[in-house]
This record gives sequence, C-alpha cells and structure tokens, in this order.
Amino acid sequence: MKSFIPQYVEAVCQEIKIVSDASPERIQVGTLFFGGGTPSLLSISQYQKILETCRNYFDLNSTSEISIEANPGNINREYLQGIREAGVNRISFGMQSAHPEELHILDRQHRHEDVINAVAWSKKAGFKHINLDLIFGIPGQSLEHWNKSLDLALAENIDHFSLYSLIVEEGTPMHRWVGRGLLQAPDDDLAADMYEVAMDRLEEAGYLQYEISNWAKREEADNFCHHNLQYWRFLPYLGFGAGAHGFANGIRTENVGGILEYIRKINQNKPITYPTGPAAEEVSELSKWDLMQEFMMVGFRLTEEGVSRQNFQSIFGQSMESVFEKQIEYLKNQGLIEVHPQNLASLRLTRRGKLFGNQVFAQFVGNLPPKEM
Repeated sequence: MKSFIPQYVEAVCQEIKIVSDASPERIQVGTLFFGGGTPSLLSISQYQKILETCRNYFDLNSTSEISIEANPGNINREYLQGIREAGVNRISFGMQSAHPEELHILDRQHRHEDVINAVAWSKKAGFKHINLDLIFGIPGQSLEHWNKSLDLALAENIDHFSLYSLIVEEGTPMHRWVGRGLLQAPDDDLAADMYEVAMDRLEEAGYLQYEISNWAKREEADNFCHHNLQYWRFLPYLGFGAGAHGFANGIRTENVGGILEYIRKINQNKPITYPTGPAAEEVSELSKWDLMQEFMMVGFRLTEEGVSRQNFQSIFGQSMESVFEKQIEYLKNQGLIEVHPQNLASLRLTRRGKLFGNQVFAQFVGNLPPKEM
C-alpha cells in the first residue's frame, strides 16, 4: 500500500481544494489534526504539501495548533525535527502501557524505551505540547502495573495525557481470544479503580482533568487539545482523507475507508454540495432534536467546563431545562451531574458522574422528540 501514498497525498490535497471551492465563503481554520498513528508513512515533504494546500485554500491566520499522532516505535530524531520545521507544533504518542506483556496483548510493537526516546527527541525538536495515550482495563492488567505505567508516564514531564478504558470490540482478535478463554475478560470494577487512581494521581501531579479522558498541566489553557475541544464544544470541523469524519452545517459526513476507493472517488470530479466532499460514503443531515441531544452528550464530556445553558439557548432558541427537564432531574438525583460551582449557568459531571459517564450520555441518545417539535 506504500506505493499508493503519493497518489493518496494528491487526492487529499484535491479534496481540500474541492470542498474549499464549494464553500460560500473562505473557511477560517483554528486547528489542524493529522490522525492515524503512523505519520512516518508520509515524508516530510508530503506533509509540507498538505499544509501548503491548507494555507492556500483556508484562512489559517487564527490557527494556533497543528497536531499529529505518532507511534513511538516508528519515528526518529530527524523526522521529528522535520515535521516541527514544517509547522506541526503538537504531537501525541500512543504509549498505551509500560509493560511488554500488555503491549503484546494490544498488538503494539514498540518498547517503553521507544517512548522515552520519542519524547526526548520531540522536546529537542522544539515541541512544547506533547501528549501520551495510555490504556487501562487491559486483560490481566493489575492495579500495580497500572500505577507503574503512570509512574513512568509522569516521569516524562509533558503537558498532556489521554487515558482510555479498553473496549473489546466484537469481531476483533481480542474478542475471539476472550471468548475462547485465552484471555481473561476485562474487569469493569478494576478498570473503575484504575480510573479513580489516575484522577487522584494526575491531580496531585498538577494536571487538570478538563475532559472525561483528558488531562492538561494547569499552567495555561494552551496545554489543552484545542482540536478535540472543537468536537466537545459542538463546533464544526471538516474531515479529509480515507475514513475521515466531518460535521458542519448540521450535516455529519464519513468518507470511504479504503485508500484505493478514496483515490478513485476523488478523481471522479463529481459536483458536490458543501460540506459533503466527493469521497463521502455516509451523509446524515441531523434534525434539531438530534442536534440538541448531541450537544448535551458531547458537552457533558467537558468535565471542567460542563454544558452551558446560555449556549444551548443561543443555538436552539429554547432553554435546556424546557427540553431536557426529566433527564436533568434524574441525573441530579442520581448524583451524576451538578450545577457548576463557579458558573451557575452551567451543568457538569460530578466525580461519580465521571466514573459512570456512559450512564449520563445514554440519557441523551435515542429519545423521542417532544410533541411540539
């Protein structure tokens, strides 16, 4: 598949041009994010080409953050120096665990030594914003091992952490291994203990939990991942490339996942209607009711900021309580949400709500719309 990378980069640049040209006005972009975890598959010059295309077709004057995801085992000092000089200023490494046996279960090929090198090289290259992803609830993972992974992650002295509970997806090799008894099933109670331990330890180390899975050093808001805040604040974003997702003008889009199919669709030069690009496989126009529910669901992920009554009223022309009175009262009675102590116009998760976030989010999924809608 590497032989198709030049064609793929051309197709991504072409998609950017097509969608930009279809927009009624020049698009202002606040953040850029290169996802996928294998940046070294693209050369520095290919990243430069994509960034130059973005500069030509978008207004990047307010762009403060250009991020890239990376596998710590697939990069080197020169590569990091090159992408930093190209304009990337935030990098996220998939550390996942410090233990070889847990990395093996997750099918990750790197060693913890690679993480140490990757962070050190990134700092030398001039990256001030560095994130490490960690996973808890891995089959067979002990609380002792989790604490050790946190020890080693904190020792890197970086500004951001993302912590995720392992989900064993149906149809994956891990799901089959658990089903056949080759791996023990994840222990939900133990995973909850690991999450609580992480909350306490990161707070003690000077990190603010600003989202249900994300912590940033308290020094300044610039340490937050501003790209992800775009999702959680229910703001628009455009997705380019195979499998990319977008959300703008109340329309959710998802591109085809296959590289060759993506290239083929881009090269067809079919007319499009903004914000739907030529490679879109799924396009959903959300109703006002859908948008209201999603606003609540993603907003409650912001554990520090919470959900703003004023923003809800401004966007939808109705008060939050008039639409979701039953759900809000239920969640308050369950001790899962509270009025924000510093901002009485917002609601946020309690500590218990952080532990049982899915119960909160479920209250805003699949509800029947009110009769007046």
